[in-house]
Formats: sequence, structure tokens, C-alpha cells
Amino acid sequence: MPEQLRFTVPAEYDGKPAKIFLKGFCGLSTRMITSLKREKEGIMLSGKILRTVDPVFAGQEIVITLPDEDSPYIKPVGGELDIRYEDSFLLIVNKPPYMPVHPVKQYQTDTLANRVMAHAQGRGERYVFRAVNRLDRNTSGLVMTAKDRYTVNKLKNRVHKVYYALVHGELNGSGTVSEPIGLKEDSKIVRHVLSEGTPAVTHYESVYSKKEYSLIRLWLETGKTHQIRCHMAYLGHPLSGDDLYGGSREIIPRQALHCAEMTFVHPVTNREIIIKTDLPKDFLIPFRNMI
Repeated sequence: MPEQLRFTVPAEYDGKPAKIFLKGFCGLSTRMITSLKREKEGIMLSGKILRTVDPVFAGQEIVITLPDEDSPYIKPVGGELDIRYEDSFLLIVNKPPYMPVHPVKQYQTDTLANRVMAHAQGRGERYVFRAVNRLDRNTSGLVMTAKDRYTVNKLKNRVHKVYYALVHGELNGSGTVSEPIGLKEDSKIVRHVLSEGTPAVTHYESVYSKKEYSLIRLWLETGKTHQIRCHMAYLGHPLSGDDLYGGSREIIPRQALHCAEMTFVHPVTNREIIIKTDLPKDFLIPFRNMI
């Protein structure tokens, strides 16, 4: 069933064209406004269609009806979903390692997107699979899906994420890596610190440390591909299991990286929401006697 958004016109938009209000106050993109205009009751005022050129006045309530959508190229495939939060606008799940987020050539039906679409089908919901954040196939942790275009646009670059990683070597205290990264000349995948690369900033602090391994907490100012993996390798502390960046697979056979926390302001209710997950058990293997 289509969801509705309700906005009350504040004094500063009194007498302004509806399009100015929809973009400036409601946060709708030009593309979304155009899409809503095609819907029978996409933008309404007092039970009547509101044109974008019409003026709006303080105190009026504008009703936006978000249309149902489909992901025609993603096949619904049932499977377990570790759901940590869900409402009419958002779904947040704890993705296990070894599962891609989106279908790719070699993984067409065993992805997070397939399971989310099956879950939506079971709830009688129709929406396009839109991941607000993306994790590598072997990275575990929280993935947020927005159920409509409005929600994904409002949350873009506005979700604070905290990661945990198990790295090689003893790393104490805290610090920041502010080094640009870019592709290695001989690779289409591997990144390295590169003076002419894209700016990237990673903050970290040690949680547990010993001679062979350290468990660290990280948060980012930028979200570049392989940023954490690249920056930790640059420090001389590659992720355990990350043989692409110099890590050993002795304890964990995949990069030991987990998205453990999300903090954001809900785009519709305006409530601050904090979602957390436990660390994977294999992250704690080196610290059994310390915890």
C-alpha cells in the first residue's frame, strides 16, 4: 500500500510556489517531483491536486503519496534475514559474511537483495531494492535499505556508521589516517595510498590489543571503496584474513571487517535511531583470555 508523507507549510514559505516548498522544505528532488506529478494523487492539498506552480500558504498541509515500485530484475528468493529494524520506510539487516549485497554475474539468486525482495513480497510490499550503504561480499554487518526514493535521498551521506576490524600486530591508542587513495596501476581492484588519489579520512581507536592482533573501532569521514582495508594496510596493520592487502587467513578466511553500528535521524519521524549488532565471534578468538 502506498505510503503518505505529510508536511505543514511553515511561515518562511508562505506565498511561495509549491515547487520551492517541495524542494527546499520537504527535500524532494526535481526527479521525484516530476515522478509524483505523473501519479493520480501524488501531490495533494485539501483533497485537490497541487500543481508545482501554485502558491502554498503557512499552516496548509501538503500530502505526498509515495507510489509502489518493483525491482523487476531481482528475483525474490527466500532465506534467513537477521532484521534489526523495519518500518514502512526502512529495513536494516545484519548481513552475514560471504553474501553479496547486489546480484552480480556469478551471484544471481543468493544475495541480500534476493532475500529482501522475498521478505517484501511476503509482507505485501512493493519497492525497489535501494541499499543506502554497501558492504563487500566478505564484510559482515548492518546494511540499510530504503523502501522509496524519498527516503534514500534524505539519508544519503547522513548515516553515521561504526566498524570493527581485527588487524595484525599490536595497535594501541587512537588516531586518524588522512591519506588519498587510488587504484594500483596493475589492478582493477586493489587500492593504495596515492598522492593524486581521492581524499579519504579514517578514524580509529584500539579496543583490545596484543602482540599478534588488535581489535579496533573505526569510523569514516569519507566512504571510498576499500578505504578501511587500504588505510590499515598503509599503517602496517592489515586486516586479518585480507590477503588482498597483506593479511593472513590463519584465523579468519575473509577480511575481518564488520559494520556494527548505525546512527541516523529518521527522514519521516525525525527521531534519532541507533542500531547495533554484536561482533562476530571469530573476531574475539585472539582475546579469549582478555574478555
